[in-house]
Amino acid sequence: MPDGGQHFPALVLNADFRPLSYFPLSVWSWQDAIKAVFLDRVSVLNEYDAVVRSPSTTFRLPSVIALKDYIPAARRPAFTRFNVFLRDNFSCQYCLDRLPTHELTFDHVIPRSRGGHTTWENVVTACGTCNLLKGSRLPRECRMHPRKAPGQPTTWELQDNGRAFPPNYLHESWRDYLYWDSELES
Repeated sequence: MPDGGQHFPALVLNADFRPLSYFPLSVWSWQDAIKAVFLDRVSVLNEYDAVVRSPSTTFRLPSVIALKDYIPAARRPAFTRFNVFLRDNFSCQYCLDRLPTHELTFDHVIPRSRGGHTTWENVVTACGTCNLLKGSRLPRECRMHPRKAPGQPTTWELQDNGRAFPPNYLHESWRDYLYWDSELES
């Protein structure tokens, strides 16, 4: 393929026809999608106009595929830096500025030097300025309280938050399967 197939990702849906995840959006390379079709692990719901050829066959590249076996969502999401940022909508919980991930940090509401732990209930997203300003003080000591009390989100809450951040690439064949925070055409 002239572009190496970079522009032909396949949207991956669970067996219930919902995306496996919204943020990051569940997509596979065209190579992985073709392999899954051959192994009979997915159903092809939509295709690109582009094709790939083997010596004996021509295949249209899948644009939307659905798993044949349902994968249940994790009951509790993993505690990761990215998931904390997603829970907090990529916004500093002190000044409410929305920033790119490379400009965000974690803040321990109760600092580790004061006995705080690195848990969902004690970590919030902060910008570098607010994190430095708060330092190792308690919220009441510096009058900096998180806008929203930290807590463990559900998988569904993270999925819902992820819908607010559509990816840079959305193929038109995916529209019927994705539900972003946008008005439907009448």
